[in-house]
Amino acid sequence: MARLVSTRICPSQRFQAPRLPSIRPPLNSYSAAGSGDLSFRGVKLSNPPAFVAAALEVPKSAPHSPGPENRLPSEEVIRTWCNADAVCFDVDSTVCLDEGIDELADFCGAGPAVAEWTAKAMTGSVPFEEALAARLSLFKPSLYQVNECMEKRPPRISPGIAKLIKRLRAKNVDIYLVSGGFRQMFKPLALELGIPPENIYANQLLFGNYGEYVGFDPAEPTSRSGGKAIAVRQIRQMCGYKTLVMIGDGATDLEAHQRGGADLFVCYGGVQMREPVARKTDWVVSDFQELMTYLA
Repeated sequence: MARLVSTRICPSQRFQAPRLPSIRPPLNSYSAAGSGDLSFRGVKLSNPPAFVAAALEVPKSAPHSPGPENRLPSEEVIRTWCNADAVCFDVDSTVCLDEGIDELADFCGAGPAVAEWTAKAMTGSVPFEEALAARLSLFKPSLYQVNECMEKRPPRISPGIAKLIKRLRAKNVDIYLVSGGFRQMFKPLALELGIPPENIYANQLLFGNYGEYVGFDPAEPTSRSGGKAIAVRQIRQMCGYKTLVMIGDGATDLEAHQRGGADLFVCYGGVQMREPVARKTDWVVSDFQELMTYLA
């Protein structure tokens, strides 16, 4: 299996959208597709994915309201949020309305079984690496299916997220995507939101010479429980951020809130309100406008 090399660059100035490479990467016996363009041995998207701004859409399951004790942030929480020089966002059910692996599984005909495993992973009832391996083994997506799913079912961007990210970037706050989903599916999304591709910390699907699924890269920290905490610590150490905030909906996002990692975890319940997670955080929001309110 080819060893994947990922170069991280600490942002020092406003990001300019990169030009997509026109040359395909060389084929290896095992390929991490998505590291270059979206083509593979003649399999190519006819159009780039169109992202749906879902401002008028109703989330799949209405969020429940948590208790008032963490609904309103304390002065200390507000101060931490306003002083952040880096913000890490989860992607599935946070930046986007959907769980990417569930959508891909449904597209491949294995939706219900995979969604059940996703629920277990997000509440922390099973180790994330176990849930990830189990879900992928149920449908083993080919590169062709991944590309076709991205074309026919583009991710639905959560209401207000683009505006929030734009405001944060205007304040010179660096933005990262830290997710247990797949890098191949997030690169176009990051481009759409003005996030540098090197600021994506996510999993890599691996494919053989003919696009067949052969696994995922276990070297990615986000492929296992506690991996987001490791990724966030790496981000902080490499770039020397003074105040870092993590925003997400799941137990793996909550794990990032620890010494040397995120100073604050904001539980976003606008898509899925996961009560076990919401009870353990200092601030729960169901609308990104709530975060915008406190930004000067």
